[in-house]
Amino acid sequence: MARRSRDRSPATQATLALGRAGVAFTPHPYEHDPRATSYGLEAAQVLSIDPARVLKTLVAEVDGRLAVAVVPVAGQLDFKALARALGASRAAMADPAAAERATGYVVGGISPLGQKRPHPTVVDVSALEHPTVLVSGGRRGFDIELAPTDLVSVTGATTAPIAR
Repeated sequence: MARRSRDRSPATQATLALGRAGVAFTPHPYEHDPRATSYGLEAAQVLSIDPARVLKTLVAEVDGRLAVAVVPVAGQLDFKALARALGASRAAMADPAAAERATGYVVGGISPLGQKRPHPTVVDVSALEHPTVLVSGGRRGFDIELAPTDLVSVTGATTAPIAR
């Protein structure tokens, strides 16, 4: 079972992006268990955080272009809702290798923050129900806690009901 890490906040592209934007955040490093089947649910369990507040970052192909969806780890992405939110006709999961190349992060550590190139981003509207949420900090075993409004602002995201 994974445990909280003794490490302090690592510098990642995500933390650097928040620093440049002047956004306050709380780092949550922990020891990632390589046997974990769900990175987000692992983080919620290890950090003792309600899974509704821990968000996963998914890269989708939407009408032939990449987009980012941010949804609670306990739920699933509704691809039709994501396509609607972006004014597109269809959406599907992106190839993992394409997601890694486009974001600069590895699968399981993809953050919506500090990606190599900006992508259209949609955050599930349920994130706004919480004073703070957690997202990947840019590597496996590292989450960042911040206000959902700051997440939306820094990523240039829109909000929509994209989770089920």
